Amino acid sequence: MKVTSAEFIISAVSPKQYPTEGLPEIALAGRSNVGKSSLINKMLNRKALARTSSRPGKTQTLNYFLVNKSLYFVDFPGYGYAKVSKSLKSQWGGMIDTYLTSRKELKFIIQLVDIRHAPSKDDVAMYEYCKQIGLDTVVVATKGDKIARGRWQQHLKVIRNTLNMRPSDTLIVFSSETGQGKDELWAEINRRLNEAGDPQAATAPKSP
Repeated sequence: MKVTSAEFIISAVSPKQYPTEGLPEIALAGRSNVGKSSLINKMLNRKALARTSSRPGKTQTLNYFLVNKSLYFVDFPGYGYAKVSKSLKSQWGGMIDTYLTSRKELKFIIQLVDIRHAPSKDDVAMYEYCKQIGLDTVVVATKGDKIARGRWQQHLKVIRNTLNMRPSDTLIVFSSETGQGKDELWAEINRRLNEAGDPQAATAPKSP
């Protein structure tokens, strides 16, 4: 696969700040410290395009990354961090709800969960909400390098059962350290864009 260009565009907090080109958008959501920034950097072949932080809850906006000048990755604030104030959590919730329910450029959401642990209540709530509003969801189990490959299926079964996923729902193991799942995720992204008949899919990064 070849990512020819990737750049950070804007940190948005309201619809008036969203890009206006009409390019397809893919949202990325997950708990704080689940590895969203690391996944973005790995997918885009960049070391520090998306800033990783040792301080959970630092991302407080919708961060737009333009890929190959043909689609956007939209990085959500991490959820489930106890030390974030209730008012800030409420602000995030309103911002994300508005985006998820009204952004016509949004094609689907990539929800990240940690393969080592059963999904949290926040993970379940996010997954169920997306299903409720009819938004397609690809679940990515991060940190695949942290457990032995032979134990993956056991952990994936826990994730599927906890989220009440259907057998046909997509679940991909990913590691930002080894690159595990990178090509599979790009293939899934392109498949979904093509199935949606999106003209930009032709210029999206391709798997080998």
